[in-house]
Amino acid sequence: MQKKNRLALALAFIAASGSAQAATLIHAGKLISAEDKKVLTERTIVIDGDKISAIEAGYRKPGDADTLIDLRQHTVMPGLMDMHTHFYTQFSPTVYSEGFTMNEADYALRGATFAEKTLLSGFTTVRELGDNHQISTALKKAIAKGYITGPRIFAAGKSIATTGGHADPTNGVAYALMADPGPKEGVINGADDARKAVRQRYKEGSDLIKITATGGVLSVAKSGSNPQFTDEELHAIVSTANDYGMKVAVHAHGKEGMERAIRAGVASIEHGTYMDKATMALMRKQGTYYVPTISAGKWAADKAAIAGFFPELVWPKAATIGSKIQQTFTEAYKAGVKIAFGTDAGVFEHGNNWREFIYMTEAGMPAIEAILSATIEGAKLLGVEQELGSIKAGKIADIIAVPGDPLTDINQMGQVSFVMKAGQIYRQ
Repeated sequence: MQKKNRLALALAFIAASGSAQAATLIHAGKLISAEDKKVLTERTIVIDGDKISAIEAGYRKPGDADTLIDLRQHTVMPGLMDMHTHFYTQFSPTVYSEGFTMNEADYALRGATFAEKTLLSGFTTVRELGDNHQISTALKKAIAKGYITGPRIFAAGKSIATTGGHADPTNGVAYALMADPGPKEGVINGADDARKAVRQRYKEGSDLIKITATGGVLSVAKSGSNPQFTDEELHAIVSTANDYGMKVAVHAHGKEGMERAIRAGVASIEHGTYMDKATMALMRKQGTYYVPTISAGKWAADKAAIAGFFPELVWPKAATIGSKIQQTFTEAYKAGVKIAFGTDAGVFEHGNNWREFIYMTEAGMPAIEAILSATIEGAKLLGVEQELGSIKAGKIADIIAVPGDPLTDINQMGQVSFVMKAGQIYRQ
């Protein structure tokens, strides 16, 4: 009897050991690993749990317990990263009045649909750069716990502005409703307010800080490019964020406000419309990333041509600033500024993030570099390049695929047919 028990235990152990070795195999016809600019052919990606365990030449024959995913007619690449999204909104002519008709729960539930659409279009990681009511923080937690479907979120929470600045939530409302928002609401005046606002975002669960260093396009305020923070305020924000392990992303259109922020040590400039050669040289010196958001600029310029689409204060800014961003991108790319892919989705329709690839390649960036900007460069900006951003043994299994070859037809980036995040398949 004892011998039989020992035999049964041994057989159970062998069976358990065999099942533990079962893996998911992806047969990739072409592979952009994002470890470099090379395109590999006929590779097998081996996935154990949520991690990539190996990349092998040729097509490994699956074992009886293995799962095989046949992507031999596809180009396989890391999950895409969008460094500038806003799930709490999607712009329309009624967006300025939504705060009077929608509750926090309404924003969050709508945002969940935008998050799912973004993941299914191939974006497995995003930076959420500014919202209200901690919507992005709530979505981040719900996605991480598996309650809803969406990309991995790095959330900034409420953007930080100055009084009347681009992210002051009371711009454009009647005087009786303006009140006097402060650091808790993301509005600061002076270094002490700046420190308090950063600490408030940390308290609320933000992963990074977003500030609006200049005027903006879609806010109901006159200037779209004037500087809106003092040097003292900027240094207080950056130093406090560093104390809490957070990077600072900066909305900026105008040159002066942009350069103040770069000198203060921020991680990235978003939009960057009026940067010039001196600004670009400063960015190279400081190692500052540029997140272009060409898609949002083109959308704003197109909508400015529709009478009544924007409020009177907004449409001139949309017409002039929006149309310039693509040319700025061309100059920044030629100047050697570090570039990370970002779209400002939420200004335009979520799920169309991929169109940024078209605009980047139109502006002179080779397709392979555009894809790298949305993979390994995004991971470097986030500081997670050891875990994400490329297909390499030991990294998290965020993998997508498109049919054909996006390096010869960039439109294929809009045809994502396979999405895996952390080893789980969401689209096949």
